[in-house]
Amino acid sequence: MRHLKSGRKLGRTASHRKATLANLATALLEHKSIVTTTPKAKEARATVERLITFAKKGDIASRRQVLRTIRDKNLVKNLYEKIAPKYAERNGGYTRIIKIGNRKGDNARLAIFELVGYENIKAEKIEKQRLKREAKESKKQKDIEEQEESPSEE
Repeated sequence: MRHLKSGRKLGRTASHRKATLANLATALLEHKSIVTTTPKAKEARATVERLITFAKKGDIASRRQVLRTIRDKNLVKNLYEKIAPKYAERNGGYTRIIKIGNRKGDNARLAIFELVGYENIKAEKIEKQRLKREAKESKKQKDIEEQEESPSEE
């Protein structure tokens, strides 16, 4: 029984899980908004919020703590100079998870995982892709209808 055991295993070994969460955190801080599975987003939320809290402190010890997880020095610099000051007055709750449905291939639950204050970056991109796909499908449907009508005229 797993009573009082926190955290999700995500079907990975401990080292693989740690690397996955570090990569999710890196991607989120780099792109401000990513699409991932809901359980991964919920688990990575703790990692990202912890990193931002360290960055808000601004001292060298906290920078080294952040560098343990995020190996990209330029990204850490960006975190300390641009992202963390934005949350100076905020006590936690730096991320948002928006559920967007299931993935087509394996029916996995997907979510947009984004930093608060950088809203709709990914949502707008997804909506634009959806509209483009619908336009393409409607054009395809019109072409099929025209082909069906043209042989009957001859």
